[in-house]
Amino acid sequence: MAIELTDTTASEIAAALLTERRKAGSPAMGMVLTLVVVTDEGDHYDAIKVAKSVSREHPSRILGIIRRPNRGAASLHAEVSIGGSGSSGETVIARLSGELARHSESVVLPLLLPDSPVVAWWPRKAPDDPAEDPIGALAQRRITDCAASGTTASKTLLTQAVNYSPGNTDLSWTRLTPWRALLAAALDQYPARIRSGRVEAERNNPSADLLIAWLWSRLRVDVERTFSKGPGLTSVVLSTGGGDIEICRPGGRLAHFTIPNSPNRPVALKRRETAELLAEELRRLDPDDVYADTVHALCRLAGKTAKADVPQTGKRRTSTSTRAQTAKHSQTASSR
Repeated sequence: MAIELTDTTASEIAAALLTERRKAGSPAMGMVLTLVVVTDEGDHYDAIKVAKSVSREHPSRILGIIRRPNRGAASLHAEVSIGGSGSSGETVIARLSGELARHSESVVLPLLLPDSPVVAWWPRKAPDDPAEDPIGALAQRRITDCAASGTTASKTLLTQAVNYSPGNTDLSWTRLTPWRALLAAALDQYPARIRSGRVEAERNNPSADLLIAWLWSRLRVDVERTFSKGPGLTSVVLSTGGGDIEICRPGGRLAHFTIPNSPNRPVALKRRETAELLAEELRRLDPDDVYADTVHALCRLAGKTAKADVPQTGKRRTSTSTRAQTAKHSQTASSR
């Protein structure tokens, strides 16, 4: 059962969570992280549903942050629930209006689980530099999804790559996990010198851009990009002196895996749902070094300079210092 809190404060939300836990007979719950979902009114239902589904594997406190930066008075409305609807943790949906929407970190900070990792997820539109975002600066991992940008997906991915910071990742990269595993297995079975490559996918497919950058950074060969009607990635070809290594998935479910001197093999390669992708990302909370190398390769291929390659004149704001700065705002939000 959910509790509705109108014109509330962060301290009242924390008290409601404690009350609901006691009613549920579990004063202490084994939650492993705080998942902050930054979304809008139109997408929050699907995003929270995905987060609750993932919490079955990663018990967490889910904080859904819906910003309404209008000109009205600052206000905070929240919905608090414990378990239920497929969730094994706690869920808070907070709607921030007026000036408070511009300082959402002041509401998030008092609600973070103590001594636990924080993960920020933007299901749709994400900031150009997630690590510099006030909420992103509170998190150890920051998850975006450039594919949600539609026709500007490739441009959005390049912006994220230029502004990469350790802890950033994108679900476009997570979608490549089975493709990369198959390609690595193919080279283990047929360790030939790769002469060139080709990636075929829909236009504005950020996963294809990342795959090309990954292949280029690992193999140091030219990789051609061609377009198809999809869905998503449709084929990858690596040319060797003895023939082609190929993964072809024309229908989005079943792929044909071909290696020289071996029969063509069918392989299950279904396009995964967002919940599966998010669950995979939450299995590791340290920076993904391979993704970092790949986005830097993407920048080089595009002739861009990554933020990490630019000499810094001063120390970059860290999560710890940001929490200290945000504490002042949280006092205001708690007493409002």
